[in-house]
Amino acid sequence: MTDSHITQDGTGNPVAPEGTRTAADVVTPELITRLTRGVVGSGTAVSHTPFTGEVLASALPESTPEDVATAFENARAAQRAWAATPVRRRAAVLLRFHDLLLSRQPEILDLIQLETGKTRLHAQEEVQGVAIVARHYGRKAPAYLRPKGHLGAVPTLTKVTELRQPRGVVGLIAPWNYPLQLSVGDAIPAFVAGNAVVMKPDTETALSALWARELMVEAGLPAGVWQIVIGDGPVVGPAVVEGADYVSFTGSTRTGREVARAAAARLVGCSLELGGKNAMLVLHDADLDRAVDGAVRGSFASAGQLCISMERLYVHESIADTFLERFAARTKAMRLGTALAYGAEMGSLVSERQLETVTRHVDEAVAKGATVLAGGRPRPDIGPYFYEPTILDGVESPMAVCTEETFGPVVSVYRFGDEDEAIVRANATAYGLNASVWTKDARRGRAIAARLRAGTVNLNESYAAAFGSVASPMGGMGDSGLGRRHGSEGILRFTEPQTVAQQRLMPLGPAFGMTDEKYADFMTRSLRALKALRLR
Repeated sequence: MTDSHITQDGTGNPVAPEGTRTAADVVTPELITRLTRGVVGSGTAVSHTPFTGEVLASALPESTPEDVATAFENARAAQRAWAATPVRRRAAVLLRFHDLLLSRQPEILDLIQLETGKTRLHAQEEVQGVAIVARHYGRKAPAYLRPKGHLGAVPTLTKVTELRQPRGVVGLIAPWNYPLQLSVGDAIPAFVAGNAVVMKPDTETALSALWARELMVEAGLPAGVWQIVIGDGPVVGPAVVEGADYVSFTGSTRTGREVARAAAARLVGCSLELGGKNAMLVLHDADLDRAVDGAVRGSFASAGQLCISMERLYVHESIADTFLERFAARTKAMRLGTALAYGAEMGSLVSERQLETVTRHVDEAVAKGATVLAGGRPRPDIGPYFYEPTILDGVESPMAVCTEETFGPVVSVYRFGDEDEAIVRANATAYGLNASVWTKDARRGRAIAARLRAGTVNLNESYAAAFGSVASPMGGMGDSGLGRRHGSEGILRFTEPQTVAQQRLMPLGPAFGMTDEKYADFMTRSLRALKALRLR
């Protein structure tokens, strides 16, 4: 890795020095031994770094279904005492974790980069996201979980309290593309709600999750409350679903359907964040410079391996030529690289499989008549899975890139004449995860956002504004999933609501010598009075 350099796309000229650390400097045998202490596994798994394709960790404990069952036993044993811990003490763990994460972020930035191939800035976005989530639930969890009083069947005589009980042990299956954000970031509300977690990270990015677990234990989480199991998805994933009291899954729509069916068969709940074919709408009055920068970030962050990234770009025909000229120039100038340092603008795809998908989508589109405005080729001179950030024009519906999720640094551009047309075309997909609208007229932008079929819509931003606003729910419609992370829904999904109703003075039935007829008449008059008093 030390012989590679950051290059400017299209020129091959070095523009920034390589970081001095190598994979061997960061991922040492001592680190692996430390991070995997207590992980249940009877086999050995191997991970690789996308920067070179070489082995990154060669001694990860691989779990069998029997090992997963043991992890659930350990988690259940630890969960009982954790659930009995006052919620403010559980929340305090999150706030200590927040501080530890920010003070020790260089360690996790190296691991995220080495495991995913993304740039340091995009890795740092994960740190930002997790810190925001930890702070939010560290401050707000007691309010989200506090007992709530409700109007009873008979005012004054019936006292009703809603309690929030932890589900027990949550099975969390995390993907490879955001190994910190989508592992500990999703586990945080489960923990503070009083649950234990059995997590299956992707094997290729398990070190980031293991590092986060070590830091959370240092912050005060009992070690048994967070169990991590490592192994192939088809082997370990079903075992996690089989043992869980609730399942949280982030990944492909195809696998998400399998998870949903398995959870439903056991009558346990699940939340699923799945794929997306997200649309960005650039209206005629958009600030073009801001919109171009937003398109670059939205399309090529983490090399496009982001569920909420932009893959379809709709531009008003009156500004399309000017916008695309600037967008293409900006894209061609992006710096690609492998340095464990700030400076590169885009990193690598994660694997040969992702590279094959991206290459197939682009090559097929070009063969069927699409035009490449920027990029369009792999860059093995930088790393085995690098692909240039790519803009395609002239894409039509028979092309796979038009309707299928590419999950890579590829965006297709389309022109539109009026806003109604753009909205219809943006909604013409089975997915509904994220969208983006660019206009100087905030009022019109909000009106358009309300008509888009997407769980989150960003105005004059691509994805970060909605995703970073963690007091509000985030998730997808349609084939993009079920349930929401963040906000009240993000924590209450990990709880079972329990209603405790106390009846006082008289029963809800004939009393004081009433006949059935007199009781029925009394209740009828009472119900009419309650409606007249506008009680709910």
